[in-house]
Amino acid sequence: MAAANRFRAAVDSRDPAALDGLFTEDVRLYSPVKFEPFVGRPAVLGLLGVLMRTFEDFRYVGELDGTAETASDGTGTATVALVFRATVNGRQIHGIDLLHLDHEERIKEITVMVRPQSAVHALGEAVLAGLVADGLLPAPPGP
Repeated sequence: MAAANRFRAAVDSRDPAALDGLFTEDVRLYSPVKFEPFVGRPAVLGLLGVLMRTFEDFRYVGELDGTAETASDGTGTATVALVFRATVNGRQIHGIDLLHLDHEERIKEITVMVRPQSAVHALGEAVLAGLVADGLLPAPPGP
């Protein structure tokens, strides 16, 4: 699956520009730290750029190919699960990037799953700070 291989190579090399052309215009990214998905190519590319800077010692450690239903419309699609390990703010993370592909082999949906819960919390804080720093989200209200 060429799109999954290109996605993996872009993330491995920390090269957000290499993600260009991999996503549908209405791509959705389901995050472990936000209930609503990030929707649309600009939002997803912005988030992935922040993630590439946030993870320390990120590495893919496995890959599984198959089919699965998407969260957005329940259709079965070609799906690749990329298993990863990383560190965020001293917390060890184990996770999966679940990539759903359309009939043109573009990524139409990504679901990111992370464990343990303490790592999800550390990741959420770091990503929020990155999104605010990049101007992709407003700063949260002060105390």
